[in-house]
Amino acid sequence: MSEPLILGESGKDYVVYKASSDDTAIRFTVSGLSVEKKSDIKSSTQELRSIAGIVGVLRLSSNTYLVTIDGGSECGTIKGSKVYRMVGFSFWPISHKVQVEDDAKYLELVRGHLKNASFYFSYGYDLTNSMQRQTLNGDSDGLLGPDERFFWNRFLSEPLISLSKEYSQVKSFVLPLIYGYANVISTSINGSPVSFGLITRRSTQRAGTRYFRRGIDSQGHAANFNETEQILIVPEGTKTHYFSFLQTRGSVPVSWAEVNNLRYKPSLFIGTSNLPSTRLHFDEQISEYGTNYLVNLVDQKGYELPVKNAYEGAVNNLGDSSLKYIYFDFHHRCRKMHWHNVKLLLGELAQLGFSTDDYFHAIVDDGKLSVVKKQSSVIRTNCMDCLDRTNVVQSMISRSVLQSQLASSHVVKEIEQWEQDKAFNFEFQNFWADNADAVSLSYSGTGALKTDYTRTGKRTTIGALYDLSNSITRYIKNNYKDGPRQDGYDLFLGNFLPYEAISSPFTDGRPLQVQYAPYVLIVSLSLFALTLFYPRGPLFAWHNLKFLGLCLTFGGLSGLYIVKNGYQYVNWPQLCDLDYLVKQRKGNNYLFEKNPNFGDANVLKKD
Repeated sequence: MSEPLILGESGKDYVVYKASSDDTAIRFTVSGLSVEKKSDIKSSTQELRSIAGIVGVLRLSSNTYLVTIDGGSECGTIKGSKVYRMVGFSFWPISHKVQVEDDAKYLELVRGHLKNASFYFSYGYDLTNSMQRQTLNGDSDGLLGPDERFFWNRFLSEPLISLSKEYSQVKSFVLPLIYGYANVISTSINGSPVSFGLITRRSTQRAGTRYFRRGIDSQGHAANFNETEQILIVPEGTKTHYFSFLQTRGSVPVSWAEVNNLRYKPSLFIGTSNLPSTRLHFDEQISEYGTNYLVNLVDQKGYELPVKNAYEGAVNNLGDSSLKYIYFDFHHRCRKMHWHNVKLLLGELAQLGFSTDDYFHAIVDDGKLSVVKKQSSVIRTNCMDCLDRTNVVQSMISRSVLQSQLASSHVVKEIEQWEQDKAFNFEFQNFWADNADAVSLSYSGTGALKTDYTRTGKRTTIGALYDLSNSITRYIKNNYKDGPRQDGYDLFLGNFLPYEAISSPFTDGRPLQVQYAPYVLIVSLSLFALTLFYPRGPLFAWHNLKFLGLCLTFGGLSGLYIVKNGYQYVNWPQLCDLDYLVKQRKGNNYLFEKNPNFGDANVLKKD
């Protein structure tokens, strides 16, 4: 079991050990990690500080760093173990070489990733695994191990994991982090004490930002894949009921992309060879969760139609009885703020075989565990981003399942609606709205849209204005700021290894005219404004008018050039190539162009 640690300095090395009586210490050196006895080194070690845990070891081009967790903010308790949100982090240089310029940039990218991410951990409860997986797969014996799909610091923890294979006591120094959301409260429903929690685990596979990670890769990993678990714990006399309900969300599992071009709506493209990757994706999903109810919320007209058609075509071609596809036109059926129509989806799911009684339920009575039922299916929901529409639908489904769980544990009667408890209903709504914001921030860079409905049960004018503000912010971030965010993901997860880079990935190889066009635009507009407000003599003097015209000409031409060549001015990631974008070499320079393997969705739509 993990626990808080002490970080010390011994000579030029760092050592980490437990504050408890455990005599194990780990030394971090330039040549690697080693196990020592705390009692042997404590007299020669200067204690630096207590730390909440170890994120891992970060190896860059010239330097290696020990990354530690400064502290944690408590987010509740599950089965006697506290859950924390990571608060603060530190980098400790293991090697002391002169830092090369690229290393400073790499370090800043990882620092930004850690600062913006919502990481959670627990010393005694495995947040990477659902309650059902832990109960059914020997978690009490420590045999299950973290679910690597959601073990976010797995790559950085590799040196510790490798060392633990030789020294088993090192395993307790490995502290898995999940990225997403976690919160558990002790409260009451209808006068009965309960614990209610929500945990969302973001997948490490095909992870990244909104427009740089769409669809699936060749291994069948879907972008923005999240597993959300709603937990309910109900004490009843000598018994305690443990309930868990899982849902998933993930990008439409075919090859598709929205390519930024500085316009508000990106260019939509559908890739080729979808079926083998889609098969791999659903093979894993069926293996993990059983029957998959596939709820597709994209629009059936206009811009989103090609994605809908590609998804339906793939599912039909698979012909798998474990895949139950349902289309629900969210925007059409909930238009004019008729958001209550989302509830119609439950009836349609029931017709396909879904039951709100399909959840995990275990009872511990006098220390004896009995499993009442297992969850044998999952609802996999998607819209285009798998954020806003998906959040509304998932919270509605969980609301209905909670009704069944509370009736099963005798907290409410079958005919009694738990929503009559206004205080808990408020807590439930805010849990799901906070979860929506956390998932959205990690993918789009802003909070979720439509959270006024999730929080209050109705759509409001203020909520619509808030959505407008978030939409504008998303446009700016997704076009001009997401490149470094994506690079931070790829560095942290080990998709890019700085020490293997032959040349600097930060070199701008675009032609000079491409690089200088924004500067010409800025200078032209600045000079135009200065002349307008501070003219030399009368504003309408010929020399002023001629200069203003010249500024407008240069500014207009450079602006048109930028708009026409929008691909060249998006803030693309610099570390890992995008599947839909290629660098077309022009001598010593390159231009960004669309990968020809992705077809124009507008052509497909007309066909």
